[in-house]
Amino acid sequence: MKIQSLASPAILCALALGAVAGTAVAAPDGQEFGPNPNLPEPQRGLLPNMTIPEPMPWDGQKPTVPDGYSISAIATDLQVPRHLLVLPNGDILVAEGKGGGKAPKLKPKDYIAGMIQSRGTTPVKSGNRLTLLRDGDGDGTYEQQGVFAKNLNAPYGLALIDNHLYVADQDALIRFDYQDGQRQASGPPQLVTYLPSEINHHWTKSLTASADGEHLYVGIGSNSNITERGMEAEVDRAEIWEIDPDTGAHRAYATGLRNPTALAIQPGTDTLWTVVNERDELGPNLVPDYLTSVKQGAFYGWPYSYWGQNVDPRVRPKNPQKVESAIAPDYSLGSHHAPLGVAFSNNAVGGQFTNGVFVGEHGSWNRGNPVGYRVVFIPFQNGQPTGKPVDFVSGFLSGDKKTRGRPVGVAVTDDGAVLVADDLTNAVWRIKRDGARTGDEASTSNSDMNDALDENSNAAMDQAQPETQNAESPSAEPTEPMTSESGSSDDDVQMTPSADTSDDTASQSTGTPATSDDDTMSTQN
Repeated sequence: MKIQSLASPAILCALALGAVAGTAVAAPDGQEFGPNPNLPEPQRGLLPNMTIPEPMPWDGQKPTVPDGYSISAIATDLQVPRHLLVLPNGDILVAEGKGGGKAPKLKPKDYIAGMIQSRGTTPVKSGNRLTLLRDGDGDGTYEQQGVFAKNLNAPYGLALIDNHLYVADQDALIRFDYQDGQRQASGPPQLVTYLPSEINHHWTKSLTASADGEHLYVGIGSNSNITERGMEAEVDRAEIWEIDPDTGAHRAYATGLRNPTALAIQPGTDTLWTVVNERDELGPNLVPDYLTSVKQGAFYGWPYSYWGQNVDPRVRPKNPQKVESAIAPDYSLGSHHAPLGVAFSNNAVGGQFTNGVFVGEHGSWNRGNPVGYRVVFIPFQNGQPTGKPVDFVSGFLSGDKKTRGRPVGVAVTDDGAVLVADDLTNAVWRIKRDGARTGDEASTSNSDMNDALDENSNAAMDQAQPETQNAESPSAEPTEPMTSESGSSDDDVQMTPSADTSDDTASQSTGTPATSDDDTMSTQN
C-alpha cells in the first residue's frame, strides 16, 4: 500500500513509539571505552531503538561534581549556548545558535525520529549571536553579561589569533577585529571563506587555531547518516579543513570523519585532536563515537568503514581501496554518546583531572537505555588517552529517564575552572576546585540563577515540538546586559569581504541558508 506524501507522520510516529518502547535493548558493553573497544555484530532493522529523556526542572538542585569541587551557573537565560572561548583577559564568549532544521525527510522513519528527538530539545529560539561574560571583581561570579555580536548564522566554533576573533557560522568562516577587554564588536565581520552549507544535515562547524596561529582548522560534518543522499551530496563533507586565516585558502587536512564536532590543540604540541559523532542504525552498541588525534592526510573510514577497516555493509558502491587506507581512531567514547565538546585540562584544575581532556556528551536519542548526558574526563599518559572515562559533571540524567540539561561545549580557564555550555538549561556552568576558589562564589544572585534555571527547564517541558528557525535571520533581539558596564550593539551585523579573500580560494558554497536537522536530531551521532 502506498503512503501518500508520507501522509500521516503522526500516526506512523504513534505506532513506532509503541513498537520502540517495547523493544528489549542490550546494555552497553563494559569494554566499549578506550583504545580497543569490543565491536559487536551490526544490527539492522526497520527502526533503531529510540528513547530520548524528557526535560525536567532542576528544582533547586545542581549537577553532580567530584568531592572537593563546586559547581555554579554563571550565566542563564541564554539562547541555545553551544561553544565557549576564554579570552586572554578572562572574559568568556558564548556562541549561541541552532542551525539546520529543514533537511529533506527521505523516509517515514525520519519523521518518527524527529518527533522522538524533539522531546529533548529547548523551545528557545536560536540566539544567532555571541554573548560576553565578565567577572569584574574576580570572585567567580560573572555579573556582567552582554551581547558581543548579533545577527550571525548559527555560530558554533570560536578561535582567537592575535587581534582577530574567528567565528564558524554554519555557512561561513568570518572574523571580527578584537582588542583585549573589548565588550562588543566594533564593526561588521569580514568573510574569510564560505563553508559547505547545502542541505547541512550536520550543520555545526567546529573551529580551533593551530599552535603557531598560522592556520585554522574547521570540522565539517557529513550530509547524511550513511550517504542516503548520494555521494554527490558529500563533496567537501566529513572532513577537517586547514584554512589560511588571511586569504581563506583551504585544503582537506583529514577525511572520513562523519561529524567532527569539536577541535582542540594538545598543549605543548602542535597535535590536533577532535571528537567525532559516528554513524547510526547499526545497533545500540555500534558505532563508537571517538576521541582521536588527527593525522594530516589520514582517512578515518566514513562512509565505507568504521573503527579502522570494519566494513559498513550498507554503503554502495563499496570501495575496498579506501577501506584499506582507513586508520582507527585513538579512543572509543562509547556508541551514541554524542560528544560535542572537548578541552584539554591544566594543572590548576587539580586532583586526578590535571592531565587529560574533558568531553561534553550531549546524550543519545537512538538507544533504549540513554547514555551520555554528562561531562567526562579522559586521562592521558605519555600524550595518549588511557583507561576509562571518569565522570566529572553528571546528574543531568535522572533515574527515570528524564534530563535536566544537555552538555555541549567545554572550556578550561587558566586558573583551573571548567566551563560547560548546556543547551537545554540554556546556561553556562562553572566547576572549580574548592581550595582554589578566588572568592565567594555563592553570590547573592544564586537564587535568581536557580529560578532562571527552572524557568528554562519548565519551558522545555512544556514544548510539544521545537520551533522551526530560519537561521539566516536573527530570531531575537539582544538581551539586556546584567550591568550597565556590559554593552550590546544595536547595529545589525553585516558581513563584509576580507581584503585578502580570493574568490578562487573560497569554497564553492553559495552561502544559502542551511536547511538541515539540528545536531540534536538524527544528525548528532
